[in-house]
Order: sequence, then C-alpha cells, then structure tokens
Amino acid sequence: MLKYLRLLLFPFSFVYGFVIVIRNKFYDWHIFNSVEFDLPIICVGNLAVGGSGKTPTTEYLVRLLSNYKVAILSRGYGRKTKGFILADENATAESIGDEPLQYFQKFKNVTAAVCEDRVAGIRQLKTTHDLIILDDAFQHRAVSAGLNILLFEFQKLREFQLMLPAGNLRDVFSSRKRADVLMVTKSPIPITEQAEQESVKKLKPLPNQQVVHSFLKYDNLQHIFKDESIELASIKGFEIFLLTGIANPKPLLNHLRTYSESINHHKFADHYVFSRNDIEQLKSNFNQSKFLQKIIITTEKDSKRLKINEFEDLLLNLPTYYLPIEVDLFEKDKVIFNELILKYVNSYRRNR
Repeated sequence: MLKYLRLLLFPFSFVYGFVIVIRNKFYDWHIFNSVEFDLPIICVGNLAVGGSGKTPTTEYLVRLLSNYKVAILSRGYGRKTKGFILADENATAESIGDEPLQYFQKFKNVTAAVCEDRVAGIRQLKTTHDLIILDDAFQHRAVSAGLNILLFEFQKLREFQLMLPAGNLRDVFSSRKRADVLMVTKSPIPITEQAEQESVKKLKPLPNQQVVHSFLKYDNLQHIFKDESIELASIKGFEIFLLTGIANPKPLLNHLRTYSESINHHKFADHYVFSRNDIEQLKSNFNQSKFLQKIIITTEKDSKRLKINEFEDLLLNLPTYYLPIEVDLFEKDKVIFNELILKYVNSYRRNR
C-alpha cells in the first residue's frame, strides 16, 4: 500500500525538488541574502528528514570543544513556544524541545538555546560565546555558517532515495557541494576499505571536501527517574519493551537484538508527544507479559518527553531505562576531523 502511495506522490516530488533548486539558486545568486558573523559557526545538518545522527554528532563536537564557551542553537522542534529562549532549570521538552533539553541537562558548561530565526538567535548569543553550533540548520541559508558538516547514513547512502513527499529527502543531493565535511554515520564496525571507497564514490566529494566515517557507541542503561544504571550485558535474555519516537529506530533495534530475541516495539513518529493512553498501553503490555525478566527501554531523547509528572506515576515502579548513544570516528578519520574542527575554531582571533 505504501509503495503505491509513494508512486502517486512521485509527481509532487518533482515540484518540491524544483522549488528547492530555485530557492538555493536565489541564495547562490545573492537574490536572497545570507548573514555572516565574526565568530566560528558550525552547522550540523543532513539532506533527509531526521535519523542521521545529528544529536550525537553535535555532542561529539561539544566534547571536542570543551575548552571553549560553546552555545548550541536549535529550532526547538516540537516545542509549544515561539521566539528566542535560553534553556534553564525550568525548561521542559514542551518549552524548548527534547533535543535542546538533552543538551542542557547533559552539558552544564554549554548554553542551549532555541529560536526559529537562526540569525536572531545568533545575535543574542554571539558576544558571550566563543563559537555557536547550529543543530539541523543546513537548509537555513539565511545564515552563512563558516563550517558545514553534512551527515549521511551509511545504509541509506546505498539506497535509492526520493524527494518529499514520495521519499524522505528534504533537499537535493547536489546541495552536498555546499558542505565542508561529508560525514557517513552509523557505519558498520569494523568497516572495510572497500565500503569506505563506496561512500566516497557515491558522494563524489569536491577537492575541498573531506569524507569521514563515524559509528555509534552504546553506553550503560540509565534509569529514567532514579540515579541508577545497569550494563547492557546484564539484560541478556530479557524481554524488552522498546518505546521510540525517533526517525530511524532500526540501528537501536538491531543492537538490542544481540541481547534479546523477544522485543516488543512500541514505535511512534519522530518527536512524537506521548499521551497518557500510550504509556498506559505500554504498562499494560508489560504487566501482561509472562516473562520473569523484562525491562522497558527508550532513547535518551524520548526520555525527555517521558520525564513529566503525568507519566512518572505510571512508570516510577517499573524498570524503565534509556540507552545513551555516542558518536565516534574511526582512528584515521578522527585525527583528520578533529584537526579540521580545531583549526577552524582557532582561526578566529578571539579564540587564539
């Protein structure tokens, strides 16, 4: 059914793609203006709709640049507010979005802010920070970022993809030429030289572009409501109730299958706002399970939307954990990537 629906939407993809090309040309021809700023601005983006690993890649940059005063500026997708907001102790997923809330709670020395107008947001932050990381702003061409990191999922790079609404691409593939770094994410471990070359062949980088490969690392499970963690190895053979509201849960699902053959996946759309009925259904399924050893697992991003009073009474006494992930790069790519980022940030006089 979905296949035939995509065929029906195919003509609209041509229209959408045409509009995107014209819009990009207007920026290239300076009919539309892009604003430049006098501090390092690193943009992390992708061409597809979600799921490429922007959040853990942004966190990798934060760790790499820990010696600088860093601000992360996001749109705050899914929030119920508008305008420029700085994250503080009163922030919630509803007020600033789940990803900015994750940044704020995870990195105490980093400023997390949201603003749908990135130019206005940067103007609020620029005098008090050494650099700004733009989360998911590659298509926001009103800002001329000094360094663009464009992400491509390893598996999807090898598949035929269509523009919206028939497919998941929100930008044309030729837009990759505007990026400085082309990062292939969620790569297999280990990766072969042949696989790396296939990525390069597909991406066809320009002489000034660097192609690097990254992969995901999974940490210990963290309880959502308690200061408690357990190792993944300890849940081997458990029945897993997996709750996700992310764009691409497949890599997480595949990883958990190495620990359990019994996974009940409660799958929702990216940034989905869970209802009380959703959580009651999850709890009911959990309680009805005949397994003696069972656990509820969600993602770190989803946990931000679960940590509200409305759900705490339902989940507090259940083994409810989130699984943190990090991005890392293969050694030779890591050296190249880190040096490139640090050199760019240090090139500004205020950071020397």
